[in-house]
Amino acid sequence: MTDPTAMPKRRFGLLLWGAGVVGSAAITAMVLPQLLEQMQVPLPAPLWVLTLAGLAQSALLLAFAVWAGVRLAPSVGLGAPAFEAVVTGRPIGPALRLQLLPGLTVGLLGGILLFVNFRYAPAAVAELQDRFAIPIFARVLYGGITEELLLRWGLMTALVWLAWRFLQQRRGNVRAPFVWLAIAVSALVFAAGHLPAASVLLGALDVPVVAFVMGVNTTFGLLFGYLYWRRGLESAMIAHAVAHLVSFGVNLAWQGAGWS
Repeated sequence: MTDPTAMPKRRFGLLLWGAGVVGSAAITAMVLPQLLEQMQVPLPAPLWVLTLAGLAQSALLLAFAVWAGVRLAPSVGLGAPAFEAVVTGRPIGPALRLQLLPGLTVGLLGGILLFVNFRYAPAAVAELQDRFAIPIFARVLYGGITEELLLRWGLMTALVWLAWRFLQQRRGNVRAPFVWLAIAVSALVFAAGHLPAASVLLGALDVPVVAFVMGVNTTFGLLFGYLYWRRGLESAMIAHAVAHLVSFGVNLAWQGAGWS
């Protein structure tokens, strides 16, 4: 007899992929034109062609990350409880109960930290904020959902599984040092992934800019990775999205008070 609560992996993967594609579409449509404008070079193809190509590339990479997570996460004790509840027809409330408070707390504190860091950013980064702004809608969707699927659900899960498979020979639960190593590597990849866009926008990357970009994003990557490990993917998503919202809100309030 078929278990009605058994995980329908195909539906699970499609749900995750669909959620991530929304973020990819938002960032591609809202940010790519700005990036191309900043480059000030002739376009090799019409903008709509470049946009579709960028979205297709992002969707393909996302599909691979989602597949890796769906296939490997259960073996190493990682998961996305709320998404799992949706596809198995279980109530979503219990799945979120243990994730919501940690996600909100880290997001709140992280948003304030992000705002403070940008107030003391290198001059080149501070100047960039005045001429290039990613809409908050795109930041929340892409950062909070798509990046977490790529970096935590896909990459971090694969790294944890590889350590469990080849270093532990599939014996027992994954040891904490291996999980921390996966968290750290995925956090560094997450941080390094922000450097190409910074290079395009700034023209050149000096040591202070690289240190700032890597330091800030690695810190957040470590926090989100820990939440994914201990609470679930949605907790990391909540923290990431809330950090952007809080930073954006505090910055608006700061400017409104005339302190900028």
